[in-house]
Amino acid sequence: MAKSPPGQPIFDGHAEAARLPLAPGVYRMFDADGGVLYVGKARALRNRVGSYFSATPKPARIMLMLAQVARLEVTVTRSEADALVLENELIKSLQPRYNVMLRDDKSYPYVLITRGDAPRLVVHRGPQSVPGRYFGPYPNVTAVRETLNLMHKLFRLRNCEDSVFRNRSRPCLQYQIGRCSAPCVGVIDPAQYADSVRRAELFLEGRSDELSGELTAAMQAASDALEFEKAAQLRDTIGLIRRLQSRQTMDGRSADLDVLAVALQGGAACVLLLAFRDGRNLGTHAFFPRTNGVDSAEEVLGAFVSQYYGTQSAPGEIVLDRDIPERELIEQALGERAGHKVVLRTSVRGERAAQLDMVRRNAALALASELTSSSAQQARVEALRELLGLSEVPNRIECFDISHTMGEATVASCVVFDAQGPARKQYRRYNITGIQPGDDYAAMHQALQRRFRPVAEAAADAVVPDVLLIDGGAGQVAQARAVLLEASVDGVVLVGVAKGPERKPGAETLLLPNGHEVAPGPASPALQLIQQVRDEAHRFAITGHRQRRMKARVTSRLEDIPGIGPRRRAALLKHFGGLPGLKAAAVDEITRVEGVSGALAQRIWEQLHGLG
Repeated sequence: MAKSPPGQPIFDGHAEAARLPLAPGVYRMFDADGGVLYVGKARALRNRVGSYFSATPKPARIMLMLAQVARLEVTVTRSEADALVLENELIKSLQPRYNVMLRDDKSYPYVLITRGDAPRLVVHRGPQSVPGRYFGPYPNVTAVRETLNLMHKLFRLRNCEDSVFRNRSRPCLQYQIGRCSAPCVGVIDPAQYADSVRRAELFLEGRSDELSGELTAAMQAASDALEFEKAAQLRDTIGLIRRLQSRQTMDGRSADLDVLAVALQGGAACVLLLAFRDGRNLGTHAFFPRTNGVDSAEEVLGAFVSQYYGTQSAPGEIVLDRDIPERELIEQALGERAGHKVVLRTSVRGERAAQLDMVRRNAALALASELTSSSAQQARVEALRELLGLSEVPNRIECFDISHTMGEATVASCVVFDAQGPARKQYRRYNITGIQPGDDYAAMHQALQRRFRPVAEAAADAVVPDVLLIDGGAGQVAQARAVLLEASVDGVVLVGVAKGPERKPGAETLLLPNGHEVAPGPASPALQLIQQVRDEAHRFAITGHRQRRMKARVTSRLEDIPGIGPRRRAALLKHFGGLPGLKAAAVDEITRVEGVSGALAQRIWEQLHGLG
């Protein structure tokens, strides 16, 4: 029976479990403060929850969790498969303390075929917000680019942006080299292009035999109709597909297969995935799930399989380096979600055994590399603690940098590092306005004011860094100190990072809070960490500055021309597909835009070429 804090009613797990139905579902355990401790699925809720509170021995991690349980919630589902899907969604959204969690990674590359009259074929990362069909995920971007390179040769689908596609007046270089059929200017009939899209989807779905049969029939029909050039093109396409099939086979046949192995060491885990689709080796990808105290490799691998294939389509066969809990249930759930039978194999021979051995060894190597990297990061953080004289290692380091070109489009960046390294989701940029161009002190002051305004206003989500790095000398540090004083921010260790002679890396001087200056030297792990954070802030600021400058220049250079208002500016940019196209146009070409006279076209040309 779990104990409850004083004043809280005792949580009776036996009684709670007895009231539950014998139906499939998901249960959630909460502590006294409402925090989610654990999310689990069950074939029969009453039996599964009741097993936690039985007299059978349990791991110390489970006993620690049960001692904190103060409340239980359940959701009944229609089937065990539905329970698995809901469990994965809740683990991802609630981030329970005792579950193994696959870290959310939005960077998996996909192949995307968009919707529309002339769909484009591109690589895609991030949220699947663009309408279209997504194929993947691919373990690495190299596999995606190889696939796209092949598919552009086979099917000649466009990859240009829609804004470029809508404004083309003649075929581009991709058409000239045989990688696009130029639907933008009507070289290919829309029905023929749609057929190419359908065939590309067959290829990506792994239905190469069906595609080859269809192309063979089309080749014969073209030959019978005496369309020998078309027949020859189809013949070459079939030959390329056949060569690909003969080169990429396993056990004498094409395969859709994933091979998974797990390595566990010192509380850290690595799951390595090797993927084959239609017999094509798509490479490997290493995942490092948070174990949250789980020390069973089988449990880590089982949680990974459930969560990963809860959001990705599973192939027909998944080879595992060990058995996992509830394997039959997971097989059933994955099969229902994928729409085809999914088999989880743990005993294999021949080619698959060789693949599994390779994946197992690479998982151990990847984990060793990750631990080495993590250890190095921890050593640098510890060295920084000693250098700054802190009682504890800093959990949050922020760094500010300013970027502009002779005062134009000034942008300030704020990057955040925690104990694991860069926390990119917390990065921020600030577009600086209302200051004298080139005044770095004022820019730094404004950026810091905006950063610490929520702290001054005691906002609920306001956070304060342990260490605040300022890229600059005494002047920039003075601005930061003034802002912290205005916002009544205490407990922040303020450090200036002044560039060394000739901006040589490793020769930086640090301005410490006590007023002293130190030059730790290039061998200092603390300075190496500061350089890493500072360089990331510099990169992030420059990227934002360039984006802002380009956006400003696209409009301002036209706005400065008398006679160019918003409507004409939009017409010009649309006609030429952007400022580069307009700049490359001759005067007589510019006059072809509606509403642009010869004199105005001449002024536009002169202004864009620095003659106005």
